[in-house]
Amino acid sequence: MTGVSGSVSPDRRRFLTAGAAVLGAAASAQLWLPSAARAAETPLPDGVFSLGVASGDPLPDGVVLWTRLAPDPLNGGGMPDRVVSVEWEIAEDERFRKPVRRGVAQARPELGHSVHVDVRRLRPGRTYWYRFRVSGQISPTGRTRTAPHPTSSGGRLRMALASCQNWQHGWFTPYADMLDQDPDFVLFVGDYIYESTPSATGVRRHEGTGEPFSLVQYRNRYAQYRTDPDLAAMHANAPWVVTFDDHEVDNDFAGDIPQDPDKQPHDAFVARLTAAYQAYYEHMPVRASAVPNGPHIQMYRRLEFGRLARLSVLDTRQYRSDQAKSQEGAQDPSLTMLGAEQKQWLLDGLRHSPARWNMIGSQIMMAETDLKVGEGKLWYYDAWDGYQVERGALMGELKKVRNPVVFTGDRHLTMISDLKEDYADPGSAVVGAEFVGTSISSNGDQDQAAFHKEWDPRLPDNPHWKLLDAHRGYHLFDIRRDGIDAQVRIVDTVRQQSATPSTLARLRVEAGRPGVEVV
Repeated sequence: MTGVSGSVSPDRRRFLTAGAAVLGAAASAQLWLPSAARAAETPLPDGVFSLGVASGDPLPDGVVLWTRLAPDPLNGGGMPDRVVSVEWEIAEDERFRKPVRRGVAQARPELGHSVHVDVRRLRPGRTYWYRFRVSGQISPTGRTRTAPHPTSSGGRLRMALASCQNWQHGWFTPYADMLDQDPDFVLFVGDYIYESTPSATGVRRHEGTGEPFSLVQYRNRYAQYRTDPDLAAMHANAPWVVTFDDHEVDNDFAGDIPQDPDKQPHDAFVARLTAAYQAYYEHMPVRASAVPNGPHIQMYRRLEFGRLARLSVLDTRQYRSDQAKSQEGAQDPSLTMLGAEQKQWLLDGLRHSPARWNMIGSQIMMAETDLKVGEGKLWYYDAWDGYQVERGALMGELKKVRNPVVFTGDRHLTMISDLKEDYADPGSAVVGAEFVGTSISSNGDQDQAAFHKEWDPRLPDNPHWKLLDAHRGYHLFDIRRDGIDAQVRIVDTVRQQSATPSTLARLRVEAGRPGVEVV
């Protein structure tokens, strides 16, 4: 799945961001439905494609295409309360002169008039273009790519790692640079929205009057995030593989336990989970297997990129035990992050993998973070540090796995580490590598001097850390059989709509040699 070399041209960027208005106007002459069917359509309000288009979860022969009809996106969507037929088309060229599949999908009011088309019978390792049409309106044109052939073992796979985009903390400027780097797919590991209340002091202000609790409120929050121009352009340029963390629902929730059980009774929080998961599905390019069942959603899943890479995407929120509150509690063997079923699924996928690289998308940091300078330990109990026994067992399994690499979010920092078999033993074996990607915008433009004053004294107590930084941005990976070359891409600001990107650091993971090194 070789990425396109070089950067995206200015013309290409304008094409993606503007939504191909010229092509759309020309395409309106192509009548996808019989004239009788078109005549029967009741016109919809203008601007039904305000939230853009997206694709996701690429397979060798398929991909999910997404849009949501929302002419009034911040007020519930603004669609009539009826099912709407939406035409879709996918082609081998951006002018749609070589169409390969087309059809009609139903945008239903009970799913926020979202559209999820699971297109199959495509060719592996190919770039495609797609669009939607309804009521005389044509969507922006999206670009996507299928996974390599199942037996393919060579080439290059380019992946971008992103997480933690807080609307109020800044613009999502790192995506403009990501667009130029042209990844084959984006792995987003959580905190797509933030459920926090509107702030008068933020760079941008959240919609609404408080935290979202109802389905309409969550829909409005997602819709607001989807209007960020750089995020919309990146969604339209490559398929995404997504999972959620806590802020898509409620900070630091665990299973069906909220952060503040004294303020959110169980029944009320179950209703909140139900609303949050449905809104998440409605706004993400995921398959029908992720249609929520009340307060539950199936998100852990596995994607194959030929024999080069297997990606196991975790769900570290729905099945976990409530967080520990002490070191002794964190060492309780009954605590679980994954739950028994997901843990067995992960282990089976690792033990029997045919892939050269075994990649794990984990919302929460696996490597230890010892916050206490000097003797003793102080941990974040919400991370894997709070589930010591299960993490220890997983590290023991990774020792037997070929080339394991973990990709994580949550911290709003770049924290790149060796994974150790036993963090209580400084001499224990290195079993893998972990890249904790920094945030897209969360924490805003951080004071770098203050950050290093706080964190540098902790480095001697965490010798497995290879790189620590507090700039905003994302990580970019070029995955080949012999190694993974990583770049930490940062921007100078998220306080304005444009920013200057740069490469903070380059790192490499060598095949057959656990751990990661700064180049």
